[in-house]
Amino acid sequence: MRTRPNVLAGFGSLVWLFLVGLPLYVMLIATFQSRADYAANGPLAFPERFTLDNYVNDLNEGFGQYFLNTVIVTVSVVGIVLLLVPPLSYAIVRSRGRTTTAVFRLFLLGLAIPSQAVIVPMFYVISQAGLYDNLIGVILPTAAFAMPVCALILTGVMRDITPDLYEAMAIDGASSRRIFLQLVVPLSRSGLSTVVVFSALQAWNGFLFPLVLTQSAETKVITMGLYDFQTEHGVDIPGLLAAVVLSMLPILLVYLFARRALVQGLMGVGGK
Repeated sequence: MRTRPNVLAGFGSLVWLFLVGLPLYVMLIATFQSRADYAANGPLAFPERFTLDNYVNDLNEGFGQYFLNTVIVTVSVVGIVLLLVPPLSYAIVRSRGRTTTAVFRLFLLGLAIPSQAVIVPMFYVISQAGLYDNLIGVILPTAAFAMPVCALILTGVMRDITPDLYEAMAIDGASSRRIFLQLVVPLSRSGLSTVVVFSALQAWNGFLFPLVLTQSAETKVITMGLYDFQTEHGVDIPGLLAAVVLSMLPILLVYLFARRALVQGLMGVGGK
């Protein structure tokens, strides 16, 4: 049977593609133009002369240090989350006690508390600990605010593991540590991938904690370094957009390689 073409859906798809593609076109085209050409031709004009000076200048003028600081913060946050959240989620799923349930519910209160509400006491604690203007002072609160969501995701994924598998390994004499490492971790790869992507996004795009808890240029991250392109004489739009493109590439690559596991992990949040 021949199916009729859905003209309305096709037209809607074209409109959506145009709305999404136009900002991307404007952003990418501007990065290959000089500041003078961009001001003379406008944001929609195709560049007459392609140049990579915007990317080179960004890396030479300190953006490389901001990029490195952001990588350090992101890797550290992901490492802390992967070290603490999987054992915590495993204990929550396997424990039947009221205390564990109460602790889990208390832990999830972090979902209802925005970081803006506690930024003042957080600043006081970080300052008293001697971690102000230090990357560690950004890493710790970022990981703390990412952990409730990550724990919720992993507990949902671990609940999908059938009790028969736990019982089979227990009958074979496996300890809780062996069950966790050889059964739970391999079967929770989709949830772990989701946790990695989520915590990496939170750390990479973090703005509030670096804004309040850092000050010097040596501890700036990408989100703070974008301010350098705004001066009293105007904004270097091609240089700014080139920096935005550079900041997007690592997270985009992570998403491309982990998107399937990310979707599977999010689908398992609620359990079966």
